[in-house]
Amino acid sequence: MLQTPDTQRLESRTLAVVSAGTSDPSTTSMLASRIAEKAAALAEQRGLSLRIRFIDLRALAQDVTTALVAQHVSPALQEAGDALRDADALVVSTPVYKAGPSGLFTSFFQVLDNDLLIGTPAALAATAGSARHALVVDDQLRGLFAYLRTVTVPTSLFAAPEDWNSGDLGKRIERAATELVALVSGGFRSAVRAGAWASYQHSYGSAGGAELGIALDTDLMRLATGGR
Repeated sequence: MLQTPDTQRLESRTLAVVSAGTSDPSTTSMLASRIAEKAAALAEQRGLSLRIRFIDLRALAQDVTTALVAQHVSPALQEAGDALRDADALVVSTPVYKAGPSGLFTSFFQVLDNDLLIGTPAALAATAGSARHALVVDDQLRGLFAYLRTVTVPTSLFAAPEDWNSGDLGKRIERAATELVALVSGGFRSAVRAGAWASYQHSYGSAGGAELGIALDTDLMRLATGGR
């Protein structure tokens, strides 16, 4: 976002936008961009400068596959993970294949650290060639992002070909963006992490070592290290 004298005075937040679109141009990426742009405009009205960080999964396809089968995280994939870790909110968008989110989309989030997105507000979106797939967002994406312990906005976004010429899509985008900005401006993510981080179940080595609030000086941990 171009910094002007007015925007420099605004409090800054970061919005990470993840798109699994595979074509160029991609309706999946177009939908994600429209949501992000509307959120940025609404945030400015609330005194926030929303910096948008776009993550194109098409460029990370090989890196994601390597991480799945060899547990090797490339620098590019690490950079994408770091962007999500530091983001105050997310917009995620996937094409629908065979009545489900794309394999690239789900694989990307499967290789992420489980603790990375705790408390992060997220807007969920999908595109498909038919309105028959409109329930994929609520039926499948919400479960994935609940597992990742994000907080998803109530309004789901879905676009079939006929939706692009409909004013209803714009209204739904504005509604979802309004919900997302409300969570960001209210400080939901930082409040959850500050007040309840230790109450979440963490995996050893996750969250960049932030899970080390686990008590290591216990009989069980001494036994695991040979009784020392």
